[in-house]
Amino acid sequence: MHIPPFDNENKAIVDVNDAHVPLNYFNIVKLKKGESFGFAVPGYETCIVPATGLIDVSVGGFEAKDLGGRGVDVWDGEPEGVYVPTGVEARFTCLSDSAEIFIAGARFDDVLEPFAVRADALDLVQYGSDDTKTHRKIKHILGANQHERVGRLLVSELFTVGAGGWSGFPSHKHDTDRRDGPGGEIRESRHDETYNFRFRPDYGSGLQMLQRVDNEPGDAYHIMNGSTILIDKGYHPVCALPGYEMYYFTILGGLSQRSLKQFFQPTHAEQLHTIPGIMDMVAKFK
Repeated sequence: MHIPPFDNENKAIVDVNDAHVPLNYFNIVKLKKGESFGFAVPGYETCIVPATGLIDVSVGGFEAKDLGGRGVDVWDGEPEGVYVPTGVEARFTCLSDSAEIFIAGARFDDVLEPFAVRADALDLVQYGSDDTKTHRKIKHILGANQHERVGRLLVSELFTVGAGGWSGFPSHKHDTDRRDGPGGEIRESRHDETYNFRFRPDYGSGLQMLQRVDNEPGDAYHIMNGSTILIDKGYHPVCALPGYEMYYFTILGGLSQRSLKQFFQPTHAEQLHTIPGIMDMVAKFK
């Protein structure tokens, strides 16, 4: 499903128990200097990530000062985040002239401890190549480095490297929990996924594909700066038009486990051997 860019007035874009991605929560909050925003999401653990701007965050008795600090856009510096336990009230205050803040969430019942992820604790992965048009960089905010401190939520920022190219290829899906027989190895995990896209320059655009059945026609969505995509089921590669850089904020929420197990589309699985470093990428989503 594609949600075109709109002014959400600081209200959830993907609310709890969403019809398409019930395991996800997503909000974008825009503040001016001195303004504050508070929230609590019962049944969902969340992560506060400034897209731009600088904020102070408090979560119960925990505080994170001077979080973020990126300037004009998401390419202007490194991300930072604060983990908010399930249902716990959080509040943040804008310190810069303005700020845009992502709130990512995943359904999870247990209440853990809050913590901050600073730029030096990010888990960085770069893979693909210009020749294969698959060159991209991933900045994991809640990734493998925080695995033992989080329930079901994975939060990352993904960048196409260069102008134009493909992400999410070879095509893969993760819409079903299944094993190789009872007690066997996990072949695929159920993870709902939500994206929010940005382009540089901001009038750039791209294409999100969603093929629900191998070798049968699927859907395609024209994505623009600020588009939100909900991935409920199927194989979902995405590309940016030539001449434009693409970014997408990524939320993954697991049904039964945090580690993501992708199932690569059989038709294109041989492409795994043509893209440098792709298996290192796969290993980081846990």
